[in-house]
Amino acid sequence: MSTKVPKETLYECVAAVLKGAEDKPRKFLESVDLQIGLKNYDPQKDKRFSGTVKLKHIPRNKFKVCILGDQAHCDEATSLDLPCMAADDLKKLNKDKKKVKKLAKSYDAFLCSDTLIKQIPRLLGPGLNKAGKFPTLITHTDDIEAKVVDLKSTIKFQMKKVLCLNVAVGHVKMNEEELAQNVHLAMNFLVSLLKKHWQNVKSLHIKSTMGTVQRLY
Repeated sequence: MSTKVPKETLYECVAAVLKGAEDKPRKFLESVDLQIGLKNYDPQKDKRFSGTVKLKHIPRNKFKVCILGDQAHCDEATSLDLPCMAADDLKKLNKDKKKVKKLAKSYDAFLCSDTLIKQIPRLLGPGLNKAGKFPTLITHTDDIEAKVVDLKSTIKFQMKKVLCLNVAVGHVKMNEEELAQNVHLAMNFLVSLLKKHWQNVKSLHIKSTMGTVQRLY
């Protein structure tokens, strides 16, 4: 499927976003968001879509992952300086909704040992699931570090009741090439989720947190 955004436009917009961030440095790392406006789409009638895509470069540096593991996974997580919790730590939460909610809020994603994942609903109740953060399965043959990078690189598109979507595709410390590749991947993947592809796209913009909006399409 061809893209309707010419390469020149993509690179021009990316360069403008990065230059804007350089000219007005902020005290925090600004993320770069892709904003999509849809048309010919009825969120009430049409099927709402959701999908995840793995980007080439990690878009969010502050993304925190917690390992819910058995002894072996916890040992591995500790050696990699990753936060982890064992079954006993989870039992201590007593299915207390507030505590589970706090846990879900503290991290962006969870990885869970295959031996433990079936017990999660019993240990924690539906809290993680409600937060949209049900753990991803890991086995003992998996490379935990690689899995964490996978999670950090993956972005999610979810159609809600409104006709615009916003998703972080990078940050202003990336170079042009990295950011352009991420924007390109994210944009084309989103369009592939739409029923009528580019005919459903009204507009595409990218912007940094505090920067001005650059129009792609």
